[in-house]
Amino acid sequence: MPNPTIISCAVTGGADTKSMNPAIPVSPKEIAAEALAAHDAGAAIVHVHVRDPDTGKATPDPEKNARLFDETTEEIRKTGSKVILNLTTGWGGVIGINPDNPVEPAPGARLKTAEERVAHILSCKPDICSLDVATMNFGRGTMINSIEILAAMGKAVRAVGVKPEIEAFDTGHVRLANDLFDKGVLVDDRPLYQLCLGIPWGAEASIESLLTMKNLVPESAVWSAFGISATEFPMVAAAAISGGNVRVGLEDNLYTARGELASGNAVLVARAVTIIEAVGGQVASVEDARSLLNL
Repeated sequence: MPNPTIISCAVTGGADTKSMNPAIPVSPKEIAAEALAAHDAGAAIVHVHVRDPDTGKATPDPEKNARLFDETTEEIRKTGSKVILNLTTGWGGVIGINPDNPVEPAPGARLKTAEERVAHILSCKPDICSLDVATMNFGRGTMINSIEILAAMGKAVRAVGVKPEIEAFDTGHVRLANDLFDKGVLVDDRPLYQLCLGIPWGAEASIESLLTMKNLVPESAVWSAFGISATEFPMVAAAAISGGNVRVGLEDNLYTARGELASGNAVLVARAVTIIEAVGGQVASVEDARSLLNL
């Protein structure tokens, strides 16, 4: 492990609710507070989704979505924190299929244009934004990210100085991202790949899957990996030992142990710090992470 290990914390997704774990942050103030606590515990990067405070879930309303991102990023930035901010663009990329008429989306579909999906990125200008290089069955829905959509999103965010984080859920997604970089569709002198493991229905969260995917990542790139649920901490150890970076957080896992709900993101980050140090690694500071990622 020649380089220190970057910890990213995914503080809240758009699916699990407070009924599953009361610690899940929902409002901009709650999300910002959790992001800052995660940073204090050792996370150099915070990965942020927003939720509608009225429903506790992701909103299908583009204007409300943009406003919530503005409010959340402002809550974080006004503290003067140096934490690296990573905003999702996954919103607007999942559709349900109507089995009675497959050419029509099922109720609740939220496919959006490339422009709509990155509007908050152009407004908030975070350090990083996720870019899901994947089309796949995603739980009970379907994630759709065409090459044309990815190209438009990638070009738009790079134009305002934001680094795309390539989220890959299986080996083919890594290969697709490599091809997009090779052809100049995506441009980054030091690409960042996030290997997302254990998510239905992508690659399983196993050492075999991790090594297969990381071996496809270009030598010029920085990579990170995470597992969901009970595989979160084993994948922290596996990624750190294999020379990668790690991600934890309430988006991916609600527990610290079987039957023991996490009291917040900070305890998950603290566990990752312990694991990294136990295998002989060093946790990256924000300054380390910025240097490693060419931010």
